[in-house]
Amino acid sequence: MKKITDISSLRNEVESWRQVGESVALVPTMGNLHKGHMNLFKLAHEHADRLIVSIFVNPTQFGPGDDYAEYPRTLDADARRLARCGADILFSPSAEEIYPEGCEQMTSVSVKRLSDMFCGVARPEHFEGVTSIVCRLFNIVAPDVAVFGQKDYQQLVILRRMVSDLHIPVKIITGQTQREKSGLAMSSRNQYLSKEEQKAAPTIYSALADCRKQLLVGRRDFLSLEAEGLDRLQAAGLDPEFFAICRAADLLPPDAGSERLVILTGARLGAARLIDNVLVEL
Repeated sequence: MKKITDISSLRNEVESWRQVGESVALVPTMGNLHKGHMNLFKLAHEHADRLIVSIFVNPTQFGPGDDYAEYPRTLDADARRLARCGADILFSPSAEEIYPEGCEQMTSVSVKRLSDMFCGVARPEHFEGVTSIVCRLFNIVAPDVAVFGQKDYQQLVILRRMVSDLHIPVKIITGQTQREKSGLAMSSRNQYLSKEEQKAAPTIYSALADCRKQLLVGRRDFLSLEAEGLDRLQAAGLDPEFFAICRAADLLPPDAGSERLVILTGARLGAARLIDNVLVEL
């Protein structure tokens, strides 16, 4: 595995693969890799000849009061894990390489409406930062496929819209959410949880799963189901930001004829902000 930090060298490597007809997968990450990431890398290997993993703690997707300074940075350990899982390149650029004119003067990419709801309410700058960095990575790497986890479902819908609207020739593939034995979705931020908080956190998934069961047996009182989900999280000691039932394709409110839904939630628990979701096929 090669470790590359500059755009020019990365493009040269990709061009050498292109010359012999090899396809390229990109998995963008912020590092602190866990088993959930390993599943994404495995999926990427199934869809392309070559795998590039980027590790970049992107400053533009963190707002005031977010955990940018505290976000775990474990590059050496991550590099060892990537070498073992067969990545071809670890791309770990500096902020100066990605934003040579600084973040204040950067060109940004914004997806309206989708970025302003749910996670976007609590973190109004977050998704613009995400789309801006992912668009840059797509331009730098020009991958055939890019792999993202289902856990960040709102982000996934936003990135699909960006790719469609900007006519970026990349196929986005979704990796299923990987969970702890308790049901808690794997996340780099789980390490912020105390032992007591680790006991309460799985309520997030159980509330989602119970809501899905209610939908599958025919309940369609969506607002009542959402309220029940919020109450369930609050009763467990979490501070929920949202618990929403939406159309899976566009995150709009469902109607009687909706057949594919997603239930999304976000909540704070101590120092951690946790998100999760489940899909529902009616």
